[in-house]
Amino acid sequence: KNNDIGFIWLVLLGELMIVTGKTATDFVRRWLLLHISMRINISLVSDFFIKLLKLPMSFFDTKLMGDLLQRISDHSRIQSFLTNQALGVLFLSFSFIILGIVLFIYDKLIFCVLILGSIIYGLWISIFLKKRKILDYELFEQQAKNQNRTYQFITSMQEIKLQDCEQRRRWEWEDTQADLFVIQMKALKLQQTQEAGSIFINEVKNIIITVLAATAVINGHMTLGAMLAVQYIIGQLNSPIDQFMSLIYSFQDVKISLERINEIHDGKNEESNGDQVRNFKGEKTLSIDKVDFKYNPHALSNTLEGISFNIPRGKVTAIVGASGSGKTTLIKLMLGYYPVMSGKITIAGRNINEYNLKWWRRHCGVVLQDGVIFSESIARNIAVDDGDIDTERLEQAARIANIHDYVMSLPLKYNTLIGQDGVGLSQGQKQRILIARAVYKNPDFIFLDEATNALDAKNERAIVENLDDFYKGRTVVVVAHRLSTVKNADQIIVLDGGRVVETGNHTSLIDKKGAYYNLVKNQLELGN
Repeated sequence: KNNDIGFIWLVLLGELMIVTGKTATDFVRRWLLLHISMRINISLVSDFFIKLLKLPMSFFDTKLMGDLLQRISDHSRIQSFLTNQALGVLFLSFSFIILGIVLFIYDKLIFCVLILGSIIYGLWISIFLKKRKILDYELFEQQAKNQNRTYQFITSMQEIKLQDCEQRRRWEWEDTQADLFVIQMKALKLQQTQEAGSIFINEVKNIIITVLAATAVINGHMTLGAMLAVQYIIGQLNSPIDQFMSLIYSFQDVKISLERINEIHDGKNEESNGDQVRNFKGEKTLSIDKVDFKYNPHALSNTLEGISFNIPRGKVTAIVGASGSGKTTLIKLMLGYYPVMSGKITIAGRNINEYNLKWWRRHCGVVLQDGVIFSESIARNIAVDDGDIDTERLEQAARIANIHDYVMSLPLKYNTLIGQDGVGLSQGQKQRILIARAVYKNPDFIFLDEATNALDAKNERAIVENLDDFYKGRTVVVVAHRLSTVKNADQIIVLDGGRVVETGNHTSLIDKKGAYYNLVKNQLELGN
């Protein structure tokens, strides 16, 4: 009896060890999976962002935010496949081979039926692959639209309420959801058809195997115990077979995701060759020579046509003209946003195409109309580059932009955090931070596009006076409507309908009584 109790204790200890071992294995497996999946995910998405940052500026004019976010979510499919499914199938393959060999030894006919049934199952699944691919692309496109619409809806809520267009905007969002639902229903119908066929094939296979095993028992070719063992093995083999079949679909999903991600990775880099120059050959001047440009290559008329003028170093060149005359487009061409259609832009004696554009922009202090305020501290919004903050330069830039006193009045001073898109700041304060950012770079070239249009007269006068000192020895291009900003410029370029119609200084252009004179006259009549 003592021996019997000892045996029971041994069995219990064995079970306890099995449970402990299983728990420990599961713990380690899950920890490893999380560790591996996080590393893979960070690596994949990081590579995606690295590639995005290398793409030309024009790429971001055409891509919806929803589209890019959907492509990022595609990475999770790949990560899931590489970690969970691929590793899971690896373990299942091992058990499938072992159990398959055992079944083959028991009964070769039943083994052949199992393999044949699995092949038919696989062929049935392959029928749906093409339709699934088409639907996946439709679903991706619709989800991108939905994500974009939702983002716009949430971020423009105040404007929607202000303009009283809640119902229309909500209906537009609901229409997008309805379109998404239609595609999801198509996908569900396809999945249900495939599943119904799969269940039928599997059940027929299992019935045939049961009949064969039962017949073998009746005829005395197999014992009842062997039949039960065969049934158990078939049950154990069905799970890996299902997993293998679902792996086919997962593999297709991953292939589609990789195709979409590769559309970005295959895009042409802004810097496509390594021999682009990183130095200025001569005097730091800008020259525009017979430049033609249009955003849409199929548009009937050019946005800019036959533009030619020089921008000398150490001088201030102002570009003026009515709205839509091409002033901002011209600035963006000089910054390398887009390649010109014909003609050339020369910087310090070299064609802009010869420069490394990242290096070129590093030498430009730029304030654009749609300049972005980041959701971080005021200091980091001014000193946005990758280096450490130079506090002396930071304060000097803030003083030139006439925002230092305001910042010092805040409890956290330069460490004050700004909300998304500069929430909590006035338009004038945002513009002053953007001007301080351009000054902080200590650039050789300065481009200001309506940089002071949101400022009151007092602030504008103070900033213009401060900038006059800062401009010395630099090449400056100013786009502005206000007479006060442009009248002291060394050279004024007047654009009209994408063409240069006049060039001169304030006095000579007023004497001409042409396009510039009319612009000034209209301003004075309006009281600006």
